Amino acid sequence: MRKTGHELSIVLVEPEIPPNTGNIARTCAATGAGLHLVKPLGFSVDDAQVKRAGLDYWEFVNLEIHENLEEFLGKYKDRPMYLATTKGIRAYTDVRYERDAMLIFGRETAGLPRDFIEENIEKTIRIPMSDNVKLRSLNLSNSAAIVIYEALRQLGFPELI
Repeated sequence: MRKTGHELSIVLVEPEIPPNTGNIARTCAATGAGLHLVKPLGFSVDDAQVKRAGLDYWEFVNLEIHENLEEFLGKYKDRPMYLATTKGIRAYTDVRYERDAMLIFGRETAGLPRDFIEENIEKTIRIPMSDNVKLRSLNLSNSAAIVIYEALRQLGFPELI
C-alpha cells in the first residue's frame, strides 16, 4: 500500500451487500484511504462478488477487520470520528475533516446502531436529500465516495493526481 498525505479511513459497521463493500474498497484504493470492516459481516471477504466489485485493487487497500464495534472503538478512540447517518445533525460539508478522520457508515438495511448514534450525536453527519422522494438513504458505496472526496477536497487532495 502506498503512503498518502492523509490517514483517512472508511469504516463499515456490519456491511451486508458484497458489491457495496467491493466498490468501497475500490474507492479506498483510488484515494489511499484505509478500510475497516466491523463484524458481523453479511458475507465472506473471500466472496466472489466482493472481489469482483473491487476488481484487482484489493492489494492496494489497507484493510482491517474488527470483531465488533467495541473492539474498533477501543483501538481507535483517539481518532476523530464522523458517523454518517440520515439522522445526522450536520451536513457532511459543514464539518472540517482532520487528516486522520474515521468516516463511519452502517448496514445497508438499518444504518448504524441507534444507541451508538445517540451517544455520539455531535459527531453525526448526513448527506442532504430531496424530501420530494421517499428514499430511506443513498446507496452505501455512493455515500462513502461522496464523503471521502469531500474530506479529501478539504485537505487539498494530498498526494492524489
